[in-house]
Amino acid sequence: MEKMANPVQAYAQALLEVGGEDERIFCLTADLMHPFMIEEFSLKFPDRFFNVGVAEQNLLGIAAGLATCGKIPFVHTYTPFMTMRSCEQLRTDICYPCLNVKMAGMCSGINMGVGGATHHSVEDIAILRAIPNMTLLSPADAVEMKEAVRAAARHVGPTFIRFGRYPAPLVYEEGKAPSLEIGKAVCLREGSHISLLATGLMVHRALAAADLLASEGVSARVINFHTIKPLDRETIVKAARETGGIVTAEEHNILAGFGAAVAEVVTEECPVPLRRVGIPDTFCGLGPTEEMYRKWGLTAEKIAEAARQVLDFRARSSRS
Repeated sequence: MEKMANPVQAYAQALLEVGGEDERIFCLTADLMHPFMIEEFSLKFPDRFFNVGVAEQNLLGIAAGLATCGKIPFVHTYTPFMTMRSCEQLRTDICYPCLNVKMAGMCSGINMGVGGATHHSVEDIAILRAIPNMTLLSPADAVEMKEAVRAAARHVGPTFIRFGRYPAPLVYEEGKAPSLEIGKAVCLREGSHISLLATGLMVHRALAAADLLASEGVSARVINFHTIKPLDRETIVKAARETGGIVTAEEHNILAGFGAAVAEVVTEECPVPLRRVGIPDTFCGLGPTEEMYRKWGLTAEKIAEAARQVLDFRARSSRS
């Protein structure tokens, strides 16, 4: 049975640790202290904790002000509220002057299944990767989440961490995730026939897809893109050249998301067949989270199917 862990709990623990190491770190939330599990931070460091209420635009504005005073604010709300309701503050108040604000976006993708369109976030990657000075992290699991928090604290500049709300399968053993190097993807499994490039929750599913393909004699390389921006172009080009085909997987609209970013690199540097697995250009409705993932094809089976399509296309092309 696969091990599960809650990325939110891991995030809160890591924030408490870095907060204890650096008095410049402040914690701000828009009335989501309990969902983010940051109560202990509020009790241990009350002078560095602020709940601004349901006022996300103010949340980012206050964080920008703190950053101008040399503080390192970590701000917390649901991803759609951070990237859309507060987009002007995010872009103009934080990214334009390149302030050192860290943004924790929970309920990324369709993770909050029953929340519906208002609480889903299938546009955030598209928005954030188009804003200059932004760094976008998408850890694969709760173990890597701790490394993402530490990397965000070290990095100077606007940084967004996107993650889900509920327990998810582990990719790494506890304490075994490598130190997260921003902008440098991690190859989790070598392969020679095709490359599976995944981010966030979909990394575990890509590994499962590689197992399915291995049973069919297909050697699939699996690469964890914990950083979506800046994108590791070198690793993408290397995968394209060495395996001749790519499948991307993300919990996001396939338009303008992670897969689209990879496709831009492939088109410019090393054109090979590519398929994107993600959410089609639609509002996803609502329902239990795992049911939603199956409905919209965010599964290992769908990734393996896309890989077969790439391999079939390549085989047909070589015969023509």
